[in-house]
Amino acid sequence: ALLLSLVSVSESFAFSSYSAPSFLNTGSITRPLGLVTGTSSQSFESSKLQAYIDPHFGSPSSPLSHPSRAKGLVPKGYVPPPTQVDAAWERVKGMLGAIDAAKKVGDGDLADSLSLTVYSHLQTLSYISPSTFYSLLLSHLPLLMPFVYTPVVGAACKDWYGTIGHTGLETGVYIDGFESSKSDIVGILEEYKLSHPDVQAIVVTDGERILGLGDLGVHGMGIPVGKLHLYTACGGIDPAKCLPVTIDLGCNVSEIRDSPGYMGTKRSRDLSVEEFDEVMGNFMEAAMQVFGRSTLIQFEDFGNKNAFRLLENWKDKSTSFNDDIQGTASVVVGGLLASLKITEGIDKLSDHTFMFLGAGEAGVGIASLLAYAIQQETGCTLASSLSKINLCDSKGLVTSSRTDLAHHKLPFAHDRDSQPVTFEDSVKMINPTCIIGVSAQPQTFTEPVLRHMCGTTENPVVFALSNPTSKAECTAEQAYEWTDGKCVFASGSPFDPVEVRGEVKVPGQGNNAYVFPGIGLGAIAAGATSVTEKDMYAAATVLAGEVGEDRLKDMYAAATVLAGEVGEDRLKDMYAAATV
Repeated sequence: ALLLSLVSVSESFAFSSYSAPSFLNTGSITRPLGLVTGTSSQSFESSKLQAYIDPHFGSPSSPLSHPSRAKGLVPKGYVPPPTQVDAAWERVKGMLGAIDAAKKVGDGDLADSLSLTVYSHLQTLSYISPSTFYSLLLSHLPLLMPFVYTPVVGAACKDWYGTIGHTGLETGVYIDGFESSKSDIVGILEEYKLSHPDVQAIVVTDGERILGLGDLGVHGMGIPVGKLHLYTACGGIDPAKCLPVTIDLGCNVSEIRDSPGYMGTKRSRDLSVEEFDEVMGNFMEAAMQVFGRSTLIQFEDFGNKNAFRLLENWKDKSTSFNDDIQGTASVVVGGLLASLKITEGIDKLSDHTFMFLGAGEAGVGIASLLAYAIQQETGCTLASSLSKINLCDSKGLVTSSRTDLAHHKLPFAHDRDSQPVTFEDSVKMINPTCIIGVSAQPQTFTEPVLRHMCGTTENPVVFALSNPTSKAECTAEQAYEWTDGKCVFASGSPFDPVEVRGEVKVPGQGNNAYVFPGIGLGAIAAGATSVTEKDMYAAATVLAGEVGEDRLKDMYAAATVLAGEVGEDRLKDMYAAATV
């Protein structure tokens, strides 16, 4: 039902009968400004906001209303919405040009600093004029997505106070996990509901495992904010119905926690498992009490020790999913299904031998959905499908002889004659045809590893998925160079095109943004009461089916091929790849 509703809604966006979502053509937009207690809001009136989504639509007949206009604090002259968007784009385009210039002269520090300036500028625009922000984002989505989400959001979170916090912008609801009872949380959300009465999608984090950067505490709020921007841009969900939440449970990194600019509770994460479950239980029950049982709740960047249990506790009692565990899995399985069209000698998932570097949320999530996909493909037993999948963690190959394995790794612990302790030795023992990196350990897909794979398979599949780019297991250039251009490559954050032996290679990007907005849209449209493994597999197969043969011939990785299938004209119509 979720998939059918997703396809149905997507079709309404896709073709000539396109009609912009209601939040873009009628009434007012009220952006969730991200309040600690939800006590204020800011509304932006518009007429015919479709005018700056669809360039063929006529100009609006009345100006934008501004709350300060009647007080004489802004000029009375009328600036048409398209002109506002054009002006915003010229400003951003200038900054993007400066970033390119800095990269060309090899000044990476300046490029990084300017990227944070773009991020801060866009976030500020999203709060003072959300209609202009989303119009700008929709018109230039491929260019601007890296500055709204990965990789730049990672740098923004590392310096959250310097980037956003010092501005006073209200970025989301922060809940004190140490002192807030369920009734306290209900009160916070009820106050928020006064100005945002129809919240349908919540992204919640405790900031313990932000991308590949680790524990950033409440400074991880940039992740829920960025995810929800993409819910709107790629899924067409009204931003006024999206709520970013951070549960403040402390921070274990003393340099962050004790810094003068840290905005959270200056306390370590000292809650027991039972206390953590109680806090999250209070939040989940409060959110469903205030906003409704079918409110979509996406768990984001919780630490490994809590993430699997949190999902298990709530997957059947709420409309929830964990994007790190399940969303990543859907994207990667979709990419693997699409790549079967270009991997010589490998026609089915079951023809592969898989090796993961990293056995946390993302690794086990992908591996679990992959095992399900192999079962669906072949009709084999679960044990048979699991035998095709191998995990390697910080202590070496996951095998049945190890006594230190966490519960979530046990299904992938196979009997082996020896116990390799390095990834390279594990690869030489297992001879994988596909390696998937989710370890946040850069430069671990080494030249000997990739050269060895080329000796055992014609087209090695190399997915270096750790975010941000600095954490990737190898660069695109390295992957292509060390496999003589034969590999199918994807990374979690984008790499620039590279030239290898006279041929330009465009690296793929396996970003969750290709699925989570569509999954969210489908769940909301269907009024779903749960999000299941079957739904994630359905999303993966639909994703793979969107990849055109012409693009695969160029050996672009599946995820980026999918994004490329969506032309600028369709992006302007809000038909982004994830919504497909």
